[in-house]
Amino acid sequence: MEYLTLFISAVIVNNFVLTRFLGLCIFFGVSKNVNASFGMGMAVTAVMTASSILAWLIYNYVLHPFHLTFLTTVVFVLLIASFVQLLEMVIKKHVPTLYNMWGIYLLLIATNCVVLGVPLINAESNYSLAKSIVQAIGSGVGFGVAIVLMASLREKLRLADVPKALDGLGIAFILAGMLALSFLGFSGMISI
Repeated sequence: MEYLTLFISAVIVNNFVLTRFLGLCIFFGVSKNVNASFGMGMAVTAVMTASSILAWLIYNYVLHPFHLTFLTTVVFVLLIASFVQLLEMVIKKHVPTLYNMWGIYLLLIATNCVVLGVPLINAESNYSLAKSIVQAIGSGVGFGVAIVLMASLREKLRLADVPKALDGLGIAFILAGMLALSFLGFSGMISI
Protein backbone atom coordinates (compact mmCIF):
# COMPACT_ATOMS: atom_id res chain seq x y z
CA MET A 1 0.00 0.00 0.00
CA GLU A 2 2.90 2.33 0.76
CA TYR A 3 4.26 1.93 -2.77
CA LEU A 4 0.87 2.56 -4.33
CA THR A 5 0.52 5.72 -2.27
CA LEU A 6 3.97 6.87 -3.36
CA PHE A 7 3.14 6.13 -7.01
CA ILE A 8 -0.20 7.98 -6.96
CA SER A 9 1.41 10.85 -5.10
CA ALA A 10 4.13 11.15 -7.76
CA VAL A 11 1.66 10.95 -10.65
CA ILE A 12 -1.12 13.23 -9.42
CA VAL A 13 -0.58 14.97 -6.10
CA ASN A 14 3.09 15.94 -6.47
CA ASN A 15 3.17 16.08 -10.28
CA PHE A 16 6.49 17.71 -11.09
CA VAL A 17 5.16 19.69 -14.05
CA LEU A 18 1.80 20.86 -12.74
CA THR A 19 2.44 21.26 -9.01
CA ARG A 20 6.21 21.85 -8.78
CA PHE A 21 6.58 23.58 -12.17
CA LEU A 22 9.67 21.65 -13.24
CA GLY A 23 10.40 20.55 -16.81
CA LEU A 24 8.37 23.28 -18.47
CA CYS A 25 10.69 23.70 -21.48
CA ILE A 26 9.88 20.27 -22.88
CA PHE A 27 6.31 20.57 -21.60
CA PHE A 28 5.61 23.63 -23.75
CA GLY A 29 7.88 22.66 -26.63
CA VAL A 30 6.68 19.12 -27.36
CA SER A 31 3.05 19.42 -26.31
CA LYS A 32 1.82 20.43 -29.75
CA ASN A 33 1.27 16.84 -30.91
CA VAL A 34 -0.25 14.01 -28.84
CA ASN A 35 1.85 11.27 -30.48
CA ALA A 36 5.12 13.15 -29.92
CA SER A 37 4.03 13.96 -26.36
CA PHE A 38 3.23 10.33 -25.59
CA GLY A 39 6.60 9.24 -26.93
CA MET A 40 8.38 11.97 -24.98
CA GLY A 41 6.58 10.89 -21.80
CA MET A 42 7.80 7.35 -22.36
CA ALA A 43 11.36 8.53 -23.04
CA VAL A 44 11.44 10.74 -19.94
CA THR A 45 10.03 7.88 -17.84
CA ALA A 46 12.66 5.46 -19.15
CA VAL A 47 15.54 7.88 -18.62
CA MET A 48 14.25 8.91 -15.21
CA THR A 49 13.80 5.31 -14.03
CA ALA A 50 17.15 4.06 -15.30
CA SER A 51 19.03 7.08 -14.02
CA SER A 52 17.29 6.85 -10.65
CA ILE A 53 18.36 3.23 -10.26
CA LEU A 54 21.97 3.96 -11.13
CA ALA A 55 21.95 7.20 -9.15
CA TRP A 56 20.70 5.33 -6.08
CA LEU A 57 23.43 2.72 -6.45
CA ILE A 58 26.16 5.31 -6.96
CA TYR A 59 24.90 7.50 -4.13
CA ASN A 60 24.53 4.68 -1.60
CA TYR A 61 27.61 2.64 -2.52
CA VAL A 62 30.10 5.31 -3.62
CA LEU A 63 29.22 8.90 -2.75
CA HIS A 64 27.77 8.42 0.73
CA PRO A 65 30.26 5.82 2.09
CA PHE A 66 33.27 7.83 0.86
CA HIS A 67 31.80 11.16 2.05
CA LEU A 68 31.60 12.53 -1.49
CA THR A 69 27.97 13.66 -1.34
CA PHE A 70 29.04 17.16 -2.39
CA LEU A 71 29.53 15.66 -5.87
CA THR A 72 25.97 14.34 -6.08
CA THR A 73 24.63 16.89 -8.55
CA VAL A 74 27.65 16.66 -10.86
CA VAL A 75 27.60 12.86 -10.88
CA PHE A 76 23.84 12.71 -11.48
CA VAL A 77 24.08 15.22 -14.37
CA LEU A 78 26.80 13.14 -16.04
CA LEU A 79 24.78 9.98 -15.52
CA ILE A 80 21.62 11.47 -17.05
CA ALA A 81 23.53 12.98 -19.98
CA SER A 82 24.97 9.54 -20.74
CA PHE A 83 21.50 7.94 -20.75
CA VAL A 84 20.10 10.62 -23.03
CA GLN A 85 22.96 10.17 -25.49
CA LEU A 86 22.32 6.44 -25.55
CA LEU A 87 18.57 6.98 -25.99
CA GLU A 88 19.19 9.45 -28.81
CA MET A 89 21.40 6.99 -30.70
CA VAL A 90 18.86 4.16 -30.32
CA ILE A 91 15.88 6.28 -31.40
CA LYS A 92 17.77 7.85 -34.31
CA LYS A 93 18.65 4.40 -35.62
CA HIS A 94 15.40 2.50 -34.96
CA VAL A 95 12.62 5.15 -34.99
CA PRO A 96 13.78 8.05 -37.21
CA THR A 97 10.28 9.56 -37.53
CA LEU A 98 10.02 9.92 -33.76
CA TYR A 99 13.56 11.31 -33.69
CA ASN A 100 12.58 13.94 -36.28
CA MET A 101 9.37 14.80 -34.41
CA TRP A 102 11.20 15.46 -31.14
CA GLY A 103 14.03 17.43 -32.70
CA ILE A 104 16.08 19.40 -30.21
CA TYR A 105 13.77 18.47 -27.33
CA LEU A 106 15.30 15.02 -27.09
CA LEU A 107 18.60 16.57 -26.08
CA LEU A 108 16.78 18.78 -23.60
CA ILE A 109 15.94 15.67 -21.54
CA ALA A 110 19.57 15.72 -20.42
CA THR A 111 19.13 19.18 -18.91
CA ASN A 112 15.53 18.72 -17.83
CA CYS A 113 15.22 19.57 -14.17
CA VAL A 114 12.56 16.87 -13.66
CA VAL A 115 14.95 14.13 -14.74
CA LEU A 116 17.60 15.50 -12.39
CA GLY A 117 15.17 16.37 -9.62
CA VAL A 118 13.83 12.87 -9.06
CA PRO A 119 17.19 11.20 -8.28
CA LEU A 120 18.17 14.17 -6.11
CA ILE A 121 14.91 14.00 -4.16
CA ASN A 122 15.30 10.22 -3.81
CA ALA A 123 18.81 10.67 -2.42
CA GLU A 124 17.74 13.50 -0.11
CA SER A 125 14.71 11.56 1.13
CA ASN A 126 16.89 8.51 1.78
CA TYR A 127 14.47 6.27 -0.13
CA SER A 128 15.19 2.57 -0.55
CA LEU A 129 15.93 1.30 -4.06
CA ALA A 130 12.34 0.06 -4.45
CA LYS A 131 10.90 3.41 -3.35
CA SER A 132 13.29 5.24 -5.67
CA ILE A 133 12.11 3.12 -8.60
CA VAL A 134 8.43 3.67 -7.74
CA GLN A 135 9.01 7.41 -7.32
CA ALA A 136 10.84 7.59 -10.67
CA ILE A 137 8.21 5.61 -12.57
CA GLY A 138 5.40 7.60 -10.96
CA SER A 139 7.11 10.90 -11.72
CA GLY A 140 7.68 9.83 -15.33
CA VAL A 141 4.06 8.75 -15.70
CA GLY A 142 2.98 12.05 -14.13
CA PHE A 143 5.13 13.94 -16.63
CA GLY A 144 3.61 11.88 -19.44
CA VAL A 145 0.06 12.50 -18.21
CA ALA A 146 0.69 16.24 -17.99
CA ILE A 147 2.27 16.54 -21.43
CA VAL A 148 -0.35 14.37 -23.15
CA LEU A 149 -3.18 16.32 -21.50
CA MET A 150 -1.59 19.57 -22.63
CA ALA A 151 -1.04 18.26 -26.16
CA SER A 152 -4.62 17.10 -26.49
CA LEU A 153 -5.89 20.49 -25.34
CA ARG A 154 -3.57 22.32 -27.72
CA GLU A 155 -4.71 20.12 -30.62
CA LYS A 156 -8.33 20.98 -29.83
CA LEU A 157 -7.42 24.67 -29.69
CA ARG A 158 -6.30 24.59 -33.32
CA LEU A 159 -9.98 24.38 -34.20
CA ALA A 160 -11.00 27.12 -31.77
CA ASP A 161 -11.25 30.82 -32.42
CA VAL A 162 -8.41 32.03 -30.21
CA PRO A 163 -7.81 35.80 -30.04
CA LYS A 164 -4.73 36.84 -32.03
CA ALA A 165 -2.99 38.20 -28.92
CA LEU A 166 -3.20 34.81 -27.18
CA ASP A 167 -2.40 32.60 -30.17
CA GLY A 168 0.51 30.19 -29.59
CA LEU A 169 2.28 30.22 -26.25
CA GLY A 170 -0.09 32.76 -24.71
CA ILE A 171 -3.02 30.39 -24.68
CA ALA A 172 -0.67 27.51 -23.78
CA PHE A 173 0.34 29.31 -20.59
CA ILE A 174 -3.31 29.88 -19.70
CA LEU A 175 -4.06 26.19 -20.31
CA ALA A 176 -1.07 25.15 -18.19
CA GLY A 177 -2.31 27.37 -15.37
CA MET A 178 -5.76 25.82 -15.55
CA LEU A 179 -4.28 22.31 -15.55
CA ALA A 180 -2.10 23.23 -12.57
CA LEU A 181 -5.15 24.52 -10.71
CA SER A 182 -7.02 21.30 -11.41
CA PHE A 183 -4.12 19.19 -10.12
CA LEU A 184 -3.85 21.45 -7.08
CA GLY A 185 -7.27 20.12 -6.09
CA PHE A 186 -5.63 16.75 -5.36
CA SER A 187 -3.10 18.26 -2.92
CA GLY A 188 -5.03 17.29 0.21
CA MET A 189 -5.51 13.71 -0.97
CA ILE A 190 -2.10 12.21 -0.15
CA SER A 191 0.86 13.89 1.40
CA ILE A 192 4.27 12.30 0.97
